[in-house]
Amino acid sequence: MANQEIETIKTMMFSGRDPNAPTPSVAEMRQRYEGLGGAFPVGADVTIRTTALNGVPAEEITAEGADTRQALLYFHGGGYALGGFVTHRTLVSDLSRASRRRAYLIDYRLAPENSFPAPVEDAVAAYRALLDLGYSSQQIVLGGDSAGGGLTLATMLALKQQGLPLPAGGLCISPWADLEMTGSSHQSKADEDPMVRKPDLLNWTQIYLKGADPKNPLASPIHGDFSGLPPLLIQVGTAETLLDDARMVADRAKKAGVTVQLQEWQDMIHVWHHFAAVVGDARKAIDEAGRFFQSLTA
Repeated sequence: MANQEIETIKTMMFSGRDPNAPTPSVAEMRQRYEGLGGAFPVGADVTIRTTALNGVPAEEITAEGADTRQALLYFHGGGYALGGFVTHRTLVSDLSRASRRRAYLIDYRLAPENSFPAPVEDAVAAYRALLDLGYSSQQIVLGGDSAGGGLTLATMLALKQQGLPLPAGGLCISPWADLEMTGSSHQSKADEDPMVRKPDLLNWTQIYLKGADPKNPLASPIHGDFSGLPPLLIQVGTAETLLDDARMVADRAKKAGVTVQLQEWQDMIHVWHHFAAVVGDARKAIDEAGRFFQSLTA
């Protein structure tokens, strides 16, 4: 039986889509995405402070009761071209509450103004800043959704390359980890997922990579060496176009000996966590992520 809460969301989103409309500009897509993020306000129990981590703009997000000695460094989604504070502060606030730790949401540089590997550089700089603030690597966890889920993995690979201590774990929500988009779910789930379309991903890939090799592990982490990475939780919906990306990440991690949990949520669409105010399985997924983070508390 279909999940009626998410079916209502899908119907609303598909009804507003005109297949014959011209491709919107990046500016238009950014505005639409901010409209989605702004639809669900942050809870009154959350404190938000504007800050910077090694020059990378950030919001320090602390839910009431959170342990400020434990940090979540979060990377928003948006195809490396969209997203930021407005689109993700509610989701990150929910994760701070569920994990009982302080969160840092960074506003990394986006395409087309900045190309690969600018987001990876910003993510590593922000992680170094947390170490400089006195957090140990085992007090830090990484997390992200969509492009941010891929960036979570890319950041770990970059940290390993640079010989830096790795974080305690990572959360990948609906990760976009294969910029060549080889997974069959891009086609098989196209009529089920209103959030992400392959033509959009192709466009974002072009403006992000600007000729760089899509097989570079810092762009497409499925090509990376996962050996030695910390525990991972991967959450993905069975109705989303990036389902195969999540499965490929989990398979690669497992083969490298990484402790990995792959959770496939029935009928859920891309980053359904955004709809926690109205979708019960979104709240449950956030709670599962919170328990995962709590299990890693140093």
